[in-house]
Amino acid sequence: MNTKLHAGTDRNGRPLDFFMTAGQVSDYTEAAALLDGLPPAEWMLADRGYDADWFRDALEEKGIKLCIPGRKSRGKPVKYDKRKYKRRNRIEIMFGRLKDWRRVATRYDRCPPTVFFSAICLAATVLFWL
Repeated sequence: MNTKLHAGTDRNGRPLDFFMTAGQVSDYTEAAALLDGLPPAEWMLADRGYDADWFRDALEEKGIKLCIPGRKSRGKPVKYDKRKYKRRNRIEIMFGRLKDWRRVATRYDRCPPTVFFSAICLAATVLFWL
């Protein structure tokens, strides 16, 4: 089974919110689940997979400034702050630190919704406080 992990972090790259989807599901179709768990924030940094007009509108309604580059297939290019977008590496570092846990990196568990996600939450709890 192929799974994809979506995460929300704070400005320091500490994990705040997770949810898991099937690997073949597009990022922006499942982004609505991420909206509910967002804490009050000034900026939202995300990769091209989260580029959708409805997602941009929902974030602007919440008063969150966007830093999401447009998809390659978008007809009209989207402007974004490239300097701020470079800080997205903290999110990638958080995923790398999660993969320091062998159980998370190798995905030995057969039941992703229960055991694997519980292992991710346990690792994220430890990472948050380190």
